[in-house]
Amino acid sequence: MKKIIFLVLIPFMIFAQKGEINHAITADEVQQHINFLASDELEGRMTGTEGCYEAGDYIADEMKLYGLKPLFDGSYFQEFEFTADIELTDNNSVIFNLDGEKIELKSETDFITAPFSGDQNATGKVVFAGYGISAPRVEYDDYEGLDVEGKFVMVFRFHPEHDSVMSPFDGFSSFRDKATVAFGKGALGIIFVNPPQPEMEEDKLMKFRYDRGGKVDIGAVHIKQEFAAKIFKSAGKDISEIQKKIDADKKPVTFEIDGLEVSLQTEVKEIVHKGRNVAGYLEGNDPELKNEYIVVGAHYDHLGYGEHGSLFRGEGKEIHNGADDNASGTVGVIELAEKFAGNKDKIKRSMIFTTFSGEELGLLGSRHFVDNSPVRPEEMVAMFNMDMIGRLKEDTSLTVFGTGTATEWNDLLNSKNEKYHFNLTLNKDGYSPSDNTSFYAEKVPVLFFFTGVHPDYHRPSDDADKIEAEGEEMILKYVYDIISAVDSEDKKPEYVAVPRKKMQSSGGWKVYVGTIPDYAYEGGYKLSGVSDGGPAQRAGMKGGDIMIKFGDRKISNIYDYVYALKEHVPGDHVEVVVMRGDEELKFEIELGVR
Repeated sequence: MKKIIFLVLIPFMIFAQKGEINHAITADEVQQHINFLASDELEGRMTGTEGCYEAGDYIADEMKLYGLKPLFDGSYFQEFEFTADIELTDNNSVIFNLDGEKIELKSETDFITAPFSGDQNATGKVVFAGYGISAPRVEYDDYEGLDVEGKFVMVFRFHPEHDSVMSPFDGFSSFRDKATVAFGKGALGIIFVNPPQPEMEEDKLMKFRYDRGGKVDIGAVHIKQEFAAKIFKSAGKDISEIQKKIDADKKPVTFEIDGLEVSLQTEVKEIVHKGRNVAGYLEGNDPELKNEYIVVGAHYDHLGYGEHGSLFRGEGKEIHNGADDNASGTVGVIELAEKFAGNKDKIKRSMIFTTFSGEELGLLGSRHFVDNSPVRPEEMVAMFNMDMIGRLKEDTSLTVFGTGTATEWNDLLNSKNEKYHFNLTLNKDGYSPSDNTSFYAEKVPVLFFFTGVHPDYHRPSDDADKIEAEGEEMILKYVYDIISAVDSEDKKPEYVAVPRKKMQSSGGWKVYVGTIPDYAYEGGYKLSGVSDGGPAQRAGMKGGDIMIKFGDRKISNIYDYVYALKEHVPGDHVEVVVMRGDEELKFEIELGVR
């Protein structure tokens, strides 16, 4: 009952303090809204949870109070489905038939199904494939001359230089990378085992934890070392000696295990939840310009109890309230909606005020919004995004991303700043780890306002009492002036394609392709866009393409793609195969350098 009373009273208290609606942007209102959105009662606003739904209801109630019209066919809400987590079903088993002896392993005790495992039910022979690494770039290939088509591969965890702090093998040794290689070689499935070295206190199995990377199209399990040692012994092999030989010579030791057959069944169930975007709009008054839309947005979700993306390393679970990230930006949308609603008879263009969920899971909400909005991207003249604007420092440092995405932005930002005197840092790129990326990928000019990362970022300590409400008030007035200036001009901002920077990393040259992933798409590696002037664009690839092959690697998710890149160097010419609608297209890309 305490929670229900709290949820009812907070909006009432805000309204009561206002009396009639106060359309001014004030620090008091900023703080009051954030106190509610970042309260423990909302339990961190994880997308798809009750707390996030309650936050969405609160935002919609504010929009209705200010007179905004619902954007989605009479509703303020736009639902979308997403995979929130995974779980093992009862259909997971490993049974070894070793020279007529049946060895049945117990799930989660003797073995664990990999969280990225495909669903599999098959029986076949087993081939030991060393560390399961195929990396011509480091002149090492456990699969050289090895036929694993239609068989299971058993591989060691780690790599031959496991004692080295920096090894060229590091980039090829993850569980997922090795499963991707096995899939590419035609294996039925992959069986991981911890080798004798490095020594571990326990023969620990991998954690069954959702990594949002999608499934590899083969069965994948991790078994206890004791079972592998028994299998090796039956074949007249010593597991320790084999590892020592591979590590010393840096040459593969592989063999088919005679007398062994494995029946493997894996099934990982995806748990689907629903997220919600919230949006309302004010209709413009100019007979022509009202058909153009200014979008003001922010994400209102956060990390819940830190299930995904938390930087907290303490014991137990704690609520991540996300006051700055991103109750602050959400309140920016609310306050600007209220301010513009007070002047709704003067605005020329229509204005959409929207808050997204699913940002912390990979821009899910904003990508769904752009793909399914009743307003087409070509009707949007600009998108203004606010993400973490609640920690303005004493030096008034304010970072604005996307300043190169329209020819007008730099002059406009600087001229309006004459009144506020922010210490501005202007970043040209329209792509960033926030929701403006979803819009810029559709050629909408963007600006993204940000006061910077701090020690409380993605931790339980990002609480409402640390918000600089006066500073946020000043930022919102600045953003209001900029949006008003855009609305007042008959000419809309001129979109600019900003070439992405090519950088040299301290670890050497890295391949640059210029593809921008659509994290909201779960059926493979879909592009939300391609970087202007990048190799992918020059070859003819476009946003919406679904990559199915990169060189000789099959691509079924972003991890397959990342692994495929490791096999190439800048200057390589690679054939890339994509699906564009129902059509299969091939492109030759000359890889660049990042």
